[in-house]
Amino acid sequence: MEVIAPRSVFHSVNSCSGNALHKQQKTLLDRGSSLIVFLKPPAHRRCCQRIPSLRVRAARATEPRVAGATATKRGKSGKSVEGSEETDVIVVGSGIGGLCCGALLARNGDAVQVLESHTIAGGAAHSFEIKGFQFDSGPSLFSGLSSRGIQANPLAQVLDALGESIECVQYDSWMVHIPEGTFLSRIGPTDFYKDLEAFGGPGAVEDWRMLQEAVKPLSGAAMALPPAALRGDWGVIITAFVRYASSLFKSFLQAGSSGGANKLIGPFSDIVDAAGVRNRFVRNWVDLLAFLLSGLKADATLAAEVVYMFGEWYKPGCMLEYPVGGTAAIVNALVRGLEKFGGSLALGSHVDEIVVEAGRAVGVRLRGGRFIKARKAVVTNSSMWDIPSLLPRDVIPDELRRRAEDTPQCDSFMHLHLGIDAKDLPSDLEVHHIVVNDWDVGVDAPQNVVLISIPSVLDPKLAPPGKHALHAYTPGTEPYSLWRGLDRNSEAYKRLKKERSEVLWKAVERALGPGFDRSKCEVKLEGTPLTHERFLRRSQGTYGPAIRAGQSTFPGHSTPVQNLYCCGDSTFPGIGIPAVAASGLVAANSLISVWDHLKLLDAIGL
Repeated sequence: MEVIAPRSVFHSVNSCSGNALHKQQKTLLDRGSSLIVFLKPPAHRRCCQRIPSLRVRAARATEPRVAGATATKRGKSGKSVEGSEETDVIVVGSGIGGLCCGALLARNGDAVQVLESHTIAGGAAHSFEIKGFQFDSGPSLFSGLSSRGIQANPLAQVLDALGESIECVQYDSWMVHIPEGTFLSRIGPTDFYKDLEAFGGPGAVEDWRMLQEAVKPLSGAAMALPPAALRGDWGVIITAFVRYASSLFKSFLQAGSSGGANKLIGPFSDIVDAAGVRNRFVRNWVDLLAFLLSGLKADATLAAEVVYMFGEWYKPGCMLEYPVGGTAAIVNALVRGLEKFGGSLALGSHVDEIVVEAGRAVGVRLRGGRFIKARKAVVTNSSMWDIPSLLPRDVIPDELRRRAEDTPQCDSFMHLHLGIDAKDLPSDLEVHHIVVNDWDVGVDAPQNVVLISIPSVLDPKLAPPGKHALHAYTPGTEPYSLWRGLDRNSEAYKRLKKERSEVLWKAVERALGPGFDRSKCEVKLEGTPLTHERFLRRSQGTYGPAIRAGQSTFPGHSTPVQNLYCCGDSTFPGIGIPAVAASGLVAANSLISVWDHLKLLDAIGL
């Protein structure tokens, strides 16, 4: 259950060179700005609703009510790449970041081809259908999809720019199963107090209030600058710092009285400690929230992320959202936007190599040998560990090789997709459940936390009548080392899969109650890190980079190879749907003029 609140831009973008631009940005920071954006200009560019009463948001466009496997259009490129062997921009991979980048560049007038190895678009956010059950492969907990304005979810900003939107069901609660007991947690400013009184012990409510007070003055700074304003060259001074100078100045003044906005770029645990939070339950809860955001606990999660989430989840009237049609609805909307502006998506088009000539990315070679030329740029939506394998061995820059070698990975996943009968289940079944088995070992310990999503509670059309589609998983805590070298057809693999899946089955039994019978499931799919690695083309099936706040930073979007750009969760601002959407935004912005960038910001009301 990846928590997908809008992502803050207050992350550090890594620069591996100490150039003059780096120094100038550092000077700006020393003068009071805590937004670290270390820019490395590309070498070839000159600095130039509620449950039980659901509320549904109407969309501007109607979503196909089918899974991504059949709903995601192939467009001009059908079953494989057809037509022109030359284009302006090639995007490798149709994850959310790649689709955002490609669609925005097409909107700007570039000829864009998005190439996807698999037959379903969406990357880790794709949906698939089996026996009438539609399953999401990854993200399941969303907010901000209907938001607008400067503080909006970056994905919502992209959809707004494309003239697309998605229908969402709104709700405000999730079921929590912890060692202390089970309770229904509601978001909002005060609803959590009763849960703290029941389960938190002495001082829990007071500590939570202190933490909220500590976070409050920082929220404005965490939301002051939209990711849509960022780009990877000197133009960012105009599109971000000049354009939003007033709001930045105001927000940093507000944050100053609490120690300054510099707190935003450290780990959230620093804010927790400074606020005097000592209650064990509150600290465990904060670790859990941070872990759901980033895959890391509070001592390694960037404070800005958690501050932003607090600002969204614990304010009056806040709601969670689920896209009608599942995550396929998000993918479909982005594909529609891409094709609306003349871009194309080619499924089943595996890129074997990014072709580099004289230090410049000039195109890609597909499996089978076909070459497609990119006049302007190649943008890869691959992880930092997979990018080197796409480049010729003799031209892999040392910087990219070192980054892949030195950056630790989050662990992988165990997945359980079930098609079940709703007849014997509770009539008031919640859509989301989180199970924590033991606080003492840490929320990031293997087999300890299980997340369960039953989206058919909100959107019954995701399952046959009287049925439910369920997805349970361990959120990036399954060690790949247990699976390395195993043959997926071997008995050893099957035994290990059964053993490591048991924690998921037990969590589902706890969440659904005695009416659930695992032997009666109509669909049973167990996935492992090898499944993740195979279907998502992810090195070791990883969740993403385990970059610890205060110790390292997410890299930017340009590379030492001219005309080669990156987007996705291995780049700024990191892991999560809003973050990868923002990465696609920034990568696209870096390939258009400052004037066109400003026109984009005007068009979406920023």
